[in-house]
Amino acid sequence: MGFKSLAKFLAYGFVNSVSGSSKTAPPKDYSLNPKQSTRAFDAFTSISIIAAIFGNGIFPEIQATMAPPATGKMVKGLLMCYTVIVLTFYSASVSGYWAFGSQSASNVLKNLLPDDGPALAPTWVMGLIVIFVILQLLAIGLVYSQVAYEIMETKSANVKEGMYSMRNLIPRLLLRSVYMIVCAFFAAMLPFFGDINGIVGAIGFIPLDFVLPMLLYNMTHKPKKSSLTYWINMGIMVVFTGAGIMGTFSSVRKLVLDANRFKLFSSDVVD
Repeated sequence: MGFKSLAKFLAYGFVNSVSGSSKTAPPKDYSLNPKQSTRAFDAFTSISIIAAIFGNGIFPEIQATMAPPATGKMVKGLLMCYTVIVLTFYSASVSGYWAFGSQSASNVLKNLLPDDGPALAPTWVMGLIVIFVILQLLAIGLVYSQVAYEIMETKSANVKEGMYSMRNLIPRLLLRSVYMIVCAFFAAMLPFFGDINGIVGAIGFIPLDFVLPMLLYNMTHKPKKSSLTYWINMGIMVVFTGAGIMGTFSSVRKLVLDANRFKLFSSDVVD
């Protein structure tokens, strides 16, 4: 969702600034799918993708609790995280949708290099986008792979030797390299970026961000069942449990529907 709209936003700007006109830009289309059921499924898939985007804030929050004092650092980490998300994803999404409508792909390069017509950005911009994508993937890989790294290195490391000793450094480099190669292999083999993002958001981030914190709060602080706090937490849990179930179903449904366009190691990313 963020990639899709960001691509359209960038394309719009470069079409006007580089070529001097918007004639090569795709026409605006704000229409929705005529089937009401499809619109509902798409809405829950979008909610799941948004949850995955904002859910990244849970990681700095968890990491902040590992060393006291936790409260101040948690707030600072979340504020910085959500500020970056709003400035990048939301601003680009709103501007991109306003400029180009709903006819956009989930891949930045696919939008800027349409199958028909000239490229919508100069070569140096395309290279810059590739660099930014690589940097983003490296950051995501570092954050999400820490658990796997911890497990692998706990099993392979010799605690009697230093962290940067050859005995521990070489196995760490080899294990991390093999792990990232395997991840890159499956990512290249299964080009379902948007669909996978929706499933991850529905199964992982919606429960982690909106259900589990409320449950733990009620279990830890034990507010009275007659209190407003208790029922607000219960209401949030019920609503987002339903959203997670529907988001999972809609995301899996979209993945199944998109499977007929799937080809192993295809360069055409399925939207």
